[in-house]
Amino acid sequence: MEEARLTRTIGADPTPVPARLIRAGGLDGLVGAFEASLCHLPNRRAAEVAVDVQGRLLWEAAVARGEDDRPLYWARLTLTRALRQWTPRFAVSHPDLENRLERASRGITSSDFVPGARKLFVSGFDPFLLDTEIRRSNPSGVNALALDGKWITVDGEPVQIQTAMFPVRYADFDHGVVEDAFRAHLAPGTQRADLVVTVSQGRPGQFDLEVNNGRRRSVSSIGDNDNVWGGGSLTAPLTFPGVGPGAEFVPTSLPVDAMRAATGRFPVLVNRSVTEIPAGGTAPVFRPDGPTPGSVAVNGGGGGYLSNEIAYRATRLRVELGAPVAGGHVHTPVLDFGAGNTTELTDPVFEANRSDMTAQLLLILRAGISARVAIAQ
Repeated sequence: MEEARLTRTIGADPTPVPARLIRAGGLDGLVGAFEASLCHLPNRRAAEVAVDVQGRLLWEAAVARGEDDRPLYWARLTLTRALRQWTPRFAVSHPDLENRLERASRGITSSDFVPGARKLFVSGFDPFLLDTEIRRSNPSGVNALALDGKWITVDGEPVQIQTAMFPVRYADFDHGVVEDAFRAHLAPGTQRADLVVTVSQGRPGQFDLEVNNGRRRSVSSIGDNDNVWGGGSLTAPLTFPGVGPGAEFVPTSLPVDAMRAATGRFPVLVNRSVTEIPAGGTAPVFRPDGPTPGSVAVNGGGGGYLSNEIAYRATRLRVELGAPVAGGHVHTPVLDFGAGNTTELTDPVFEANRSDMTAQLLLILRAGISARVAIAQ
């Protein structure tokens, strides 16, 4: 379904929107070179190397631009479509090659920190809800590209930021993409982070610091980017497939009180609410102040979709590993176009919103790492 959207047009321009965005992002050359190179690969190992290199180049090129997540998303899908259509003269595993391309082009294989500095690991998401707006961008993905590999100074100490971007697809979560990407930054060793923050697009007009992450899927009104449904509902929430043992709700360990003070254009709210089925009950109940003992999770603060799920999976893994790492989830505002823009790829309102969200999210992250350093000292 994702690849099928590559042909979508809008307005009077006959060129598909994805191709226009790839060209606008300067990634069309990489896409063309990869498609042409496939026919000249001599063996399976050369194919694996080519896919790894191309995925890394695609990620690095998008990071270098750092202002738009959409070209990367559509370029990646163009490459996976080329792999899917490719019939080589030798035996290969197409799913393996696609997985290698996905991981490399999402920053997952290049998220290593260097020793001797504070470490901040941040994740973002692909655009989604593309059937209702093919031009859609996700500010969490913009942020991931803007911050990857960056160095900042917080309270006189150097801090290195590494990021990764995740698909809006249930199947990838079922197969452990979150745990695979976060484990190195939560387990003991040189790659363990000081702060881990998952980020996604949330409610219009505000940032939310989510306090309680729920263990189950419950969204039945929206599918993922492959138009696959998660399987749960408000009255019958579904435990995430493949997740390890854990509580129905796991709390954030982010210093949310310090982070909410990162003022800017948008208000920053601490969201403690959940929806649960109380112990002994059968119907979902909204709780503004958090869960009650023995209840079943329906919605975490971030809902019952993949934003809540990535937060739960990362936080549960942190608890399992006993990692002394602060972690939790931030929801950004919704990134919209200006009034009346129904066909253009960008406009001044869109660009101002994007810039302001990225700048304020960095302030929120700075406040988090500052508070974390103070606690550690």
